[in-house]
Amino acid sequence: SSVVLATILGAMIAFDMGGPVNKTAFLFGVSMITAGNPEVMGPIAAAVAIPPIGMGIATFIGKKYYSKEGKAAFAMGLCGITEGAIPFASMDPLRVIPSLMVGSIVGANIAALAKVTDIVPHGGPIVALMGGIEGILMFFVAIIAGSAITAVMVNVLKANKYKKSEQENEKVAA
Repeated sequence: SSVVLATILGAMIAFDMGGPVNKTAFLFGVSMITAGNPEVMGPIAAAVAIPPIGMGIATFIGKKYYSKEGKAAFAMGLCGITEGAIPFASMDPLRVIPSLMVGSIVGANIAALAKVTDIVPHGGPIVALMGGIEGILMFFVAIIAGSAITAVMVNVLKANKYKKSEQENEKVAA
């Protein structure tokens, strides 16, 4: 089923952001292009952009939780460079990585269900602008939806973390 495959590939792409799990999923998608199945690479092309774009959006709406690297992450996401989310994951892996994975899974599934294809061995909006994506509208819907979910989820998790820290500080002060 395309949903099962998109779920697995979306999770793999976001799990280590350019590491061996990400590259395994990505190279699987590239091999599917060469085998004449570009519809497998479509969800991957959407999923690679979601972690950095999602974290970029998260920094714009939750400024108090982050330093200034959000603009760079957002720009890297537009170029299909998943590694833009690594600084965020290294600072808070328990909140960031699950958020990235959920957003990428949602985006990959939207792209899979819409039968988005990618004939170029790369991802992100830049590929769409260069003509490598078929189903471009749903490709952008997938990236926007996945990125929004990532941003909201990570900020909710961070808000809960800060709320607990404030409660603990109040107990210590009392």
